[in-house]
Amino acid sequence: MKVDKVKRLAAELLKCGKNKVWFDPDNVDKIQEAITKDDVRALIKDGIIAERHDNEQSRGRARILKGKKAKGRKRGFGKRGGTKKARSEKHKRWISNIRAQRKKLTELREKHPKEVSKIGYTKLYKKIKGGFFKGKKYIEALVIGKGK
Repeated sequence: MKVDKVKRLAAELLKCGKNKVWFDPDNVDKIQEAITKDDVRALIKDGIIAERHDNEQSRGRARILKGKKAKGRKRGFGKRGGTKKARSEKHKRWISNIRAQRKKLTELREKHPKEVSKIGYTKLYKKIKGGFFKGKKYIEALVIGKGK
């Protein structure tokens, strides 16, 4: 078979372009003897035909940069894009906010049990889960009545 047809078959099998297929120059006669796809597969397995990786981009500089960032470098104001809210994960922010509010609710239940029982601990807890309060101060204002 002609070499260009073998190249086409090899490109199909290697799932790459024809320009990326490499032939071993010492075994051109074996390549020309290949007739079927199975013959080409065997040549690929033997290493006579291979996929060429010419212009791969080096990751060396990227690894160095990643190492510096792991140490805490390269994180100044000049490197930041977006606000603090945009740079932090929404869910993690929500979790920290909810945990703080729940902790505040348990503190209020210990310090002011009458005020909390008037509204209902479970009711307040569910309101926290539903995102009713902006922060800890709003819970305190509702329970103790500082905001009134």
